[in-house]
Amino acid sequence: MNDATPEIFEPSQEFPDPDAQRRLAGLIGIESHRERLEKGLRLILDPQAIEAWSERHHQRRLAAIDHFRNRPPLFILAGDVGVGKTALAETIGDAVARAEKIGVTLFRLSLASRGTGLQGQTTTLLGSAFTQVGDQAARAKSRQGKARAGCILLIDEADALAQSREATQMHHEDRAGVNALIRGINDFAVRQLPAAVIMCTNRLTAIDPAVRRRAADIILFERPTEQHRRHILDAALIDAGFSAAQIAKLVAVTGEGKNRLGFTFSDLTQRLVPNLILDAYPNQPLRFERALEIAVELAPTPAFRDEAPT
Repeated sequence: MNDATPEIFEPSQEFPDPDAQRRLAGLIGIESHRERLEKGLRLILDPQAIEAWSERHHQRRLAAIDHFRNRPPLFILAGDVGVGKTALAETIGDAVARAEKIGVTLFRLSLASRGTGLQGQTTTLLGSAFTQVGDQAARAKSRQGKARAGCILLIDEADALAQSREATQMHHEDRAGVNALIRGINDFAVRQLPAAVIMCTNRLTAIDPAVRRRAADIILFERPTEQHRRHILDAALIDAGFSAAQIAKLVAVTGEGKNRLGFTFSDLTQRLVPNLILDAYPNQPLRFERALEIAVELAPTPAFRDEAPT
């Protein structure tokens, strides 16, 4: 690939990986989302598992399995900024690899793969991305039983590539790119490859309806509940001497209030807690009174407006 051609992928990641395992374990409040995504991915890599389930619980192969097996291997993770979508998508391969005892490769599509707007470039780059992932997955496919390895194609900020073709301002090249995306997903499904596509988006309604319709699962992410905020702040501040009552006050001020959104997961873990440390360093310990002031002053991440294209 020459210097004028955008890179298709960011550096790939191989699972299992201890750092990914640690990051995945640290994702609080999205356990049900993790379970849904992990289960869906595992059944793509081991399609015979659903057959065994049917025989075990119904003593026959259910006709409904054919509908399940024909699902396109697409998962859409949707929700506000900072609620854990991308973190889960980047690390779920570790859980799948460990559970299935096989290697899993994560290919993360580079935003540069949108091309420069030149005729056909986006289409060509997307086609090449699906071909590369598909070729690797095909080599890992087993004629019977579980695949020898698996692949995940991650498309973050997916609305940049899968924007609805109904949008009146949409460029012809962008429409062609959506078509290429759909062809690639369909190809994975038809060939029954041990490969899945995960899309992350802040703007679910901006995703083309034909892409959304092909999703095996659309998982919606919300801001952390009171229980989740307490869990995060307990883990971060109890050993600094904060009492349960003090943490309860921090939990309250970081929640939803009048004319104020609640904090996102990343607001808590990447902004609030680090700001407390930075404020105290190097001459003071963490103090509740100051922590409360900072929490009140810190504005939560604004809601991302998810509006249908016009």
